[in-house]
Amino acid sequence: MKEIKIGTIGTAETIVSKENMAVTVGSGSLEVFSTPMMTALMEKAACNAIADFLEGDETTVGTKLDISHDSATPAGMTVKATAEVIEVNGREIVYTVKAEDECGSIGKGLHKRFLVFSEKFMSRTNSKK
Repeated sequence: MKEIKIGTIGTAETIVSKENMAVTVGSGSLEVFSTPMMTALMEKAACNAIADFLEGDETTVGTKLDISHDSATPAGMTVKATAEVIEVNGREIVYTVKAEDECGSIGKGLHKRFLVFSEKFMSRTNSKK
């Protein structure tokens, strides 16, 4: 892994559609952007932030996510997640994350990811079978 710079930012965007609504993914009964999909978008932004620093078969896995989902977003609106690297402790990377729709903030929090080697990680995971 190349040295990850504090302050590095990654983003990810989506448009709210039937596929990412709470009623569809099973996290509620309303036709609004779901919390699980906001979470996934934040994780994608975090992955995008450090993609250029990874080498070989390095990747990261999420280990902690402490977020709030503060405002609902209806169908058709764009949601953008942003992740900023605030700390690197060896192979652990800590981010602040936020999500916004066209009207402002909809969620925020803290996310941690851990650098792993894909082949070794999957071998260990598959040994559970």
